[in-house]
Amino acid sequence: MAFNVGGSFPASITPMPNKMAVQDNYIDFNNIAGGQWSQQYLPELYEQEVERYGNRTLSGFLRMVGAEMPMTSDQVIWSEQNRLHVAYNSVTVAVAGADPTYTVTIALPAGQASGAVRVGNTILVSDNATGLVTAKLLVTAVTGATSNVLTCTSYEGNTLVGGALISAANSLFVYGSEFPKGSNGMAGAIEPSVTTFTNSPIIMKDNYELSGSDAAQIGWIEVATEDGTSGYLWYLKAESETRLRFEDYMEMSMVESELMSTAAEKFGANFGPGGAAQDIKGSQGLFAAIEARGNVYSGFAGAAAPGSGALGDFDEILKNLDKQGAIEENMLFLSRSTALDFDDMIAAMNGAYASTASASYGLFDNEAEMALNFGFSGFRRGSYDFYKTDWKYLNDATTRGLDKEIDGVLVPAGTSTVYDQMLGSNIRRPFLHVRYRASETEDRRFKSWITGSVGGAYTTDLDVMKVNFLSERCLVTQAANNFVLFKGA
Repeated sequence: MAFNVGGSFPASITPMPNKMAVQDNYIDFNNIAGGQWSQQYLPELYEQEVERYGNRTLSGFLRMVGAEMPMTSDQVIWSEQNRLHVAYNSVTVAVAGADPTYTVTIALPAGQASGAVRVGNTILVSDNATGLVTAKLLVTAVTGATSNVLTCTSYEGNTLVGGALISAANSLFVYGSEFPKGSNGMAGAIEPSVTTFTNSPIIMKDNYELSGSDAAQIGWIEVATEDGTSGYLWYLKAESETRLRFEDYMEMSMVESELMSTAAEKFGANFGPGGAAQDIKGSQGLFAAIEARGNVYSGFAGAAAPGSGALGDFDEILKNLDKQGAIEENMLFLSRSTALDFDDMIAAMNGAYASTASASYGLFDNEAEMALNFGFSGFRRGSYDFYKTDWKYLNDATTRGLDKEIDGVLVPAGTSTVYDQMLGSNIRRPFLHVRYRASETEDRRFKSWITGSVGGAYTTDLDVMKVNFLSERCLVTQAANNFVLFKGA
């Protein structure tokens, strides 16, 4: 059989009757100047996606330390106990007269006295500067427009006269009472009080959109997604990533949300339905709650050598926890640099830490030839147990890894007892938990639905498939006084 080698074929190409790649019919696609095609065969294609960033999702923190519970209202309200004992800061002490008939007058902070200190109470006053100068007094009279001026007699004579306590920088607490024989009982009573806190859910939205033409073009790719599923995806590969990103947003918003200031409660026109300005209240996330009601420690470990400055800083945190709920078990979620500071701090407590020959901690029975474990996941200091882990959210280059403001957070383990306004009784809840809007007919924990005219949906004449996501939720941070937020210096 003969073929015409001229005409539509280049002179160097001779077509073959069968599908065989031989020297005479091989097309050099790179030789465009010679009139040949751009490719002979399809390029080698890797079907599997390369996971160069590992697991990219950031959620999981709230699942470890809290729970999710439904709610039906626009607001969640809870109450927390106040202190059991009576104490004041910034009281002013003045002395009139001379020993043994002089009187001590104490002015309590304005607006904080409503009969909490009564005649017959015994109190201890100390200076705020050092806390080393103290005096014990008996309250003999309570006067003033708001019962905030105490007249007292000192148990220790004239130690107050000319002393460091005669100033406006003192503290006091009530430690008991004393009455003479045949006297009347204690006048007045202390009414227990609670502090009420509120938070409101925010509505979060996102979507993924695909045109009908793109949906008709099949292009498979093998994936292993962060939610544990694997296999082949068609055009919903991007939808899967949008869903994972929205799930991260649901947690990140609970951590980062802020209450809107009074002066900026409204968005401009055209933001909401009808083109009117819409009220946006915001919500109090974890970081905001700790800064408002918890403990903030800045510059942990400072710029000191590894381990040398961290222990003193950590002991200061423990002393403050003693003044709060003193919850024994706590979890530390830290950035990489702060986690290493903790590792160095714990390692420095070991006597063999400075020795290069060996160390008495590590893997494989600490044999010199084997690897040492320089990381610690748990430790005990004082009467507290701590469990330490890296928090990916603080390290990721697309989230808090971009800045150095937050170094970590200390979260108490266990549950707290609170009075639930809806149930009308005391209940036990995790210190951190998420409340989402839900009822018998509507569950807004995580909604997704398809609109458009592609992919089985026929809701509009728009030639797209639009996957919608929605969630309405808020974070409840109870007993925030037991939390510690580590911030960069």
